[in-house]
This record gives sequence, structure tokens and C-alpha cells, in this order.
Amino acid sequence: MKRNGERYGMAVDTSTCVGCSACVIACKTENAVAAGYSRDWIATSTTGTFPHLAMTIRSERCNHCEDAPCVSACPTGASYYGPGGTVLVNQRKCSGCKACVAACPYGARFIDPAVGSIDKCTFCVHRTEAGISTTACQEVCPTGSIYFGDLDDPSSEVSRQLATREHYTLLPDAGTRPKHFYLA
Repeated sequence: MKRNGERYGMAVDTSTCVGCSACVIACKTENAVAAGYSRDWIATSTTGTFPHLAMTIRSERCNHCEDAPCVSACPTGASYYGPGGTVLVNQRKCSGCKACVAACPYGARFIDPAVGSIDKCTFCVHRTEAGISTTACQEVCPTGSIYFGDLDDPSSEVSRQLATREHYTLLPDAGTRPKHFYLA
């Protein structure tokens, strides 16, 4: 779904991300995330055989899928597509049943203990609606590894990165068409 012709997406450069967790802290601060929980997190994976090993560091979060199983699994309609195709949660409609938690192949949802409903990354939709073009995580990234913007605007930095760099998504066989990419 689009709003004002926008389709938001994010890309993380795995060649420059150092796993510092500045993005995690910025998100927690920006969104008043409950202690012990995170809307985004740092993941690492090691491939190869010793001594020829390679490690990838990724800043992960909700993938804001175009075919989000969490949206279709929600029995109350609390999970929905918002501005720019973001996947959001209406906390007033959320019963806390966790159907969306089970449906999300990325492990990106949790129950906020303060309100008893689902919480997750929103691609800082409150910022974009206020005219701010960056997410909190992107703004604080000390290595400039996070790109956010309109995937349908060829001049946006995220589109330029995706057009010129090798990239991938997590769990492509899940068929969710994620809008969160990793630059190789």
C-alpha cells in the first residue's frame, strides 16, 4: 500500500555496520521501548570453515513486508498497512493474542508489558509524517550504514544503493516481499 506515492524501505550496509548498537539505543529512546525489549537488534552470522571465516553484522527489525503474514493473521485488524506501506499496530484494537507474533517469520514483534499489546519497529512513521526524512536509527548510525526512504523514488538514497549494490533480504522463500534489505 502506498500513501502519497511513497513506499518506504530500508537498507543496511553489512560491509560497514560494526554492531555498535547505537541504532538499538536510539530506537529505544525515540520510541520509549520498555526495558528488556527492543524494536531492533544486532545479529551476527559466521560463514566458512576455519581459517577462512567471514562474519556478517546486521541491524535487524521488522521487515515491513508487502505481503505481511502478521497483518493477515491478526483477528482484530490491529495489524495493518500504514503510510508508505509500513506495517503498523493499532494498540487500541490489539487483544494481545500473539497471532501476529507467531505469524512473523522475522521475530520482530513482542508484547509491550506496559500496555499489553504488540510493539514493533514502525520505520519511525511518526517522524516521516512530521516531515523528518530519517529514522532515529539512521540518524545516529556512526558508520552511516543505514539507508531509509522511498523505494519508488529513484533519487532516494535507499533506491540508489539498491540499484548499484548487491543486496539480499532475509528469508526470501517466505514470500513476504520484505522492504528491509542488506547491502553485501
